[in-house]
Amino acid sequence: MTTLIEAKPPVGTLLRRWRERRRLSQLDLASRAEVSARHVSFLETGRSRPTKAMLLKLSEQLDIPLRERNSLLLAGGYAPAYPEHQLSDVPMAAVADAIAAILGAHLPAPAVVVDRHWNMIDGNAAVAMFTEGCALHLLEPPVNVLRLSLHPEGMAPRIVNLGQWRGHLRSRLDHQIATTGDPFLAALADELSAYPGEAPTDHDPGALVVPLRFATPGGELALLSTTTVFGTPMDVTVAELAIETFYPADAPTAAALAEGVR
Repeated sequence: MTTLIEAKPPVGTLLRRWRERRRLSQLDLASRAEVSARHVSFLETGRSRPTKAMLLKLSEQLDIPLRERNSLLLAGGYAPAYPEHQLSDVPMAAVADAIAAILGAHLPAPAVVVDRHWNMIDGNAAVAMFTEGCALHLLEPPVNVLRLSLHPEGMAPRIVNLGQWRGHLRSRLDHQIATTGDPFLAALADELSAYPGEAPTDHDPGALVVPLRFATPGGELALLSTTTVFGTPMDVTVAELAIETFYPADAPTAAALAEGVR
């Protein structure tokens, strides 16, 4: 039996794909990187071999994720420039401690840590209000928070403004796909689109943010969400972490959270 191994694109092709994804011309990229458009053209066509320094410079100008910068370097024949550690590794102790502090300080409101694929890495005790009643297969690691939110056996039946919330999450996911070109996220988007239920709707153009209106036995909660990322990360794992925190959007929700509503 013959196993087919997909050939990896050459470094020039990868550069061109990222430039086109950022909707830049060769001249645009050359101006940003302070090189000639001719040099960018030669790099993309393979007529010139980029140095490691040039690949890092172009990656910075193209805002390429750290994981993909390492792939670009490998395609160019160089060693990766950015390490990748687990949160449990010794070098990540300060980051892990910071995450634990943020999650704990955010109580009684829910907060979760997700990776680049929206898989939940950690969460505080208040996340139980979201997971209660959800199907067990959605809670088996890795728990994907988008799947958990929109699946008909997940949170979806209790999201009062489901169409609006679906539209909000899909907008964020579509932007992430356009930015990264990640095939996993594209497949996830297709899966979410196939879920039955209220179709995604646009948010009110007069509204500043899209709230999550969530029904609980103690009443309806109105929650606003924010995303926190680490500034100037130099580790692949750190660069791909995001902390999703929820805040009460009104006084009744704040009171309900303080009382420990479930």
